Amino acid sequence: MSSQIRGFGRRSAENAAPPPPTPVAAPPKGQAASTAEPTMMIPRSEVSQGSALEELRAICLSRLDPTIAAATTPERLQIEVERLLAEIADGRHIQLNGREQRQLAGELVDDMLGLGPLEPLLDDDTITDIMVNGPDRVFVEQRGKILLSSVRFRDASHCANIAQRIAAAVGRRVDESSPMVDSRLADGSRVNIVFPPLALNGACISIRKFARRRITLDMLVSSASISRQVANVLEIGSRARLNVIISGGTGAGKTTLMNAMSQMIDSGERIITVEDAAELQLQQPHVVRLETRVANLEGRGEITQRDLVKNALRMRPDRLIIGEVRGGEAFDMLQAMNTGHDGSMSTIHANTSRDAITRIENMVEMGQPGLPLRAIRTQIVSAVDLIVQIQRMRDGGRRVTQITEVIGLEGDIVTLNDIAMYEYEGENADGSLRGRYRLSRVRPHFAKRLAYFGLERAWLEALEEAVT
Repeated sequence: MSSQIRGFGRRSAENAAPPPPTPVAAPPKGQAASTAEPTMMIPRSEVSQGSALEELRAICLSRLDPTIAAATTPERLQIEVERLLAEIADGRHIQLNGREQRQLAGELVDDMLGLGPLEPLLDDDTITDIMVNGPDRVFVEQRGKILLSSVRFRDASHCANIAQRIAAAVGRRVDESSPMVDSRLADGSRVNIVFPPLALNGACISIRKFARRRITLDMLVSSASISRQVANVLEIGSRARLNVIISGGTGAGKTTLMNAMSQMIDSGERIITVEDAAELQLQQPHVVRLETRVANLEGRGEITQRDLVKNALRMRPDRLIIGEVRGGEAFDMLQAMNTGHDGSMSTIHANTSRDAITRIENMVEMGQPGLPLRAIRTQIVSAVDLIVQIQRMRDGGRRVTQITEVIGLEGDIVTLNDIAMYEYEGENADGSLRGRYRLSRVRPHFAKRLAYFGLERAWLEALEEAVT
């Protein structure tokens, strides 16, 4: 194997990577926000320091054939690179202990087979978001707090190479002529890339990591994102095939909540998902996953979310789940909810339940210009049953702050009723927020649906106040 990997082509130093970091604990919850630069989360390794080790790295890369290395398992390649490093170090009289040898070999393997300096961050389950603001500014969200890591790319070319590798892995491209792209990693993590000249300080990469564990409502209860009673309300709503819109800001946990609610869908139903970048984790056996496609080099072949939603309605879905509504497909989503596809779900960016209604109105107008506002609102109130508002709060936690039923129209105004409302009460000793859900026992407008599924009594039992 050694003879196969070595000496068959020259590996560009462009793919060299800085040493993998070792994460440390995040600051205590509730710590006052500082206007200064966040504390470094990860101390830099000593392996990359020193011209001798940089020389060793460059020589090793020059002796590795990238094509053969790519066909080798990471474990086997690690062994071979360690041997090659030891051989070069002996010949050049470079002192290299066992720890440095293993660490440097791991960096080289990550760079050839993975995403270079980002690999250790991807392997850390406490990190939920990775934000690359150019080659020397990599931030992470860890335990709800955004911190500056000491991970570095060697230069702008190295950062751009990693960005292009991510896009190419799913058949997409990013370059100066097409400088923005949504993509995903092999594990399902969502990626957005902005390339120069739009990004002035080098390629910007935003990674929303894919949860390795299957998310359930019980897990959200244990993390204080919802109370047990609110979890019961959401479970009943899903089992009763209510049409649900999950609303919130960026990074609030909308997709996570939708994944948890989707666990309640019966395994006998046919589900079709439509997403820009696939990240839903549905566990049912009958799921069809659809993903948009960008235009090719000639500007042809683009498939939008609206195209996919229209086509999905011809595929006999029992439920239609749209990862995120952001444009004219909102009209088609309402049509689907109004034509027998009960139990459909989607997410939307909005700050409150009332704002979510306004956002849907605006997006329908984008897709159907000239449609009267009252006609749009009539479609909304007949299609949407529940709006679930989720928010990332100042202690870093994500909480459902509002569950609202859409009742109907009074004149031209959409009438809403808050079934559950989170009320802030104070702060615990560890900095976490303390609050209570105020629950309404008003008979919901979908009470007949609850009775049809035998869930009316369970709904009443769930509407009891509790402290989270």
